[in-house]
Amino acid sequence: MSRTEPLDEVPDLIARLPAAGGVAWVRGGEGFIGWGEAARVPVGTGPRRFQAAASLVEELLGTADVDDAVGGWGTGPLAFGSFAFDADSSASALVVPAVVIGVAGGKAWMTRTRPGSLDPPDGEGARASGPGGSPAAFDGPLDEGSFTRAVEAARDAIRSGRLDKVVLSLQVLVTAASPFDQRRVLARLAGEYPQCYTFAFDSFVGASPELLVRREGRALRSQPLAGSSRRGATSDEDDELGAALLASAKDRWEHDLAVVTVVEALHPLCRTLRIDPEPSLLRLANVQHLATEVAGVLSGDPVPTALSIAGSVHPTAAVCGTPSRKALALIRELEGPNRGRYAGPVGWVDAQGDGEWAIALRCAELSGTSARLFAGCGIVAQSDPSAELEEARLKLRPIHSALEI
Repeated sequence: MSRTEPLDEVPDLIARLPAAGGVAWVRGGEGFIGWGEAARVPVGTGPRRFQAAASLVEELLGTADVDDAVGGWGTGPLAFGSFAFDADSSASALVVPAVVIGVAGGKAWMTRTRPGSLDPPDGEGARASGPGGSPAAFDGPLDEGSFTRAVEAARDAIRSGRLDKVVLSLQVLVTAASPFDQRRVLARLAGEYPQCYTFAFDSFVGASPELLVRREGRALRSQPLAGSSRRGATSDEDDELGAALLASAKDRWEHDLAVVTVVEALHPLCRTLRIDPEPSLLRLANVQHLATEVAGVLSGDPVPTALSIAGSVHPTAAVCGTPSRKALALIRELEGPNRGRYAGPVGWVDAQGDGEWAIALRCAELSGTSARLFAGCGIVAQSDPSAELEEARLKLRPIHSALEI
């Protein structure tokens, strides 16, 4: 049984999270938080893991006994998830929280789903004994020295014609005197980066600027990002840096590759598809990105769910490279199996198949007093290892600052 009822007041979502654990999906003060587990959906590995998980969620939520007194976007039972970047990784997981508080369009509501009232499609019972996925192992991170050497190797591979682009991640392991306060970390991220999707799932936290896919009915939206620059100390310097980014042949090439992979994945799913003819600037507190809006109208009956669409698009050239198979092979060669859920899809889907999925960026895996921080850079033939390292450091600032290290 799942019941959704309106709330009299619009709450501060992150402030309502429990002190430990819970899920969060917040942007501009709207979104969701949740805690407890009504069901944990099994997620496998392999190239079809998204489609298989989407079918399980659709069956699970579609057969639920639902009493929804609010109706509309994000009401009723929701499944939240985080998927590993690599199809061979077992770190992916999907959960239907027992309690969800949602805020959208000035309305607020609470959905309660009784644990045990949803029968997982595999028939093994609704309750799980622990997380379905495991956080990335905290050994052998791609630290600054390793990152710089990996960039050099990747650039050589690109210049030799092996591939066009690959995205490499800088991984930094940090420790604190006491366990990290997840709720405080999220509050700082949401406050400093309101345009981003601030998320939490199974001790994986971050603030992603990149929307992989949003589905509402047949309406579809995506916003690939690639190509970055720092913000200026003054408005004039900021404008100069933004103009230079828009004019940069290297960054425009990198960005175009990301857009093409998204469009190629979405085109077969859509009746119409509109792509901004030129990228714009997405300006965040510490960095500005080239961004292109992609919007479409989905075809087909039934309409694919937000989760299955996310699986069709992932991995984009913004987080993997191109050609994707060769880029993934090089990432495995240079990074090893340590990326975990970084750069994988994170988000939610409802019983109608609507939902939002972002790419897990500017994020960290928390484990007591330890945290592994992630940031990535797209490497092309013109890449300079020192410049890429500085860009990665810049991208680490949001999560590093939120952890108060």
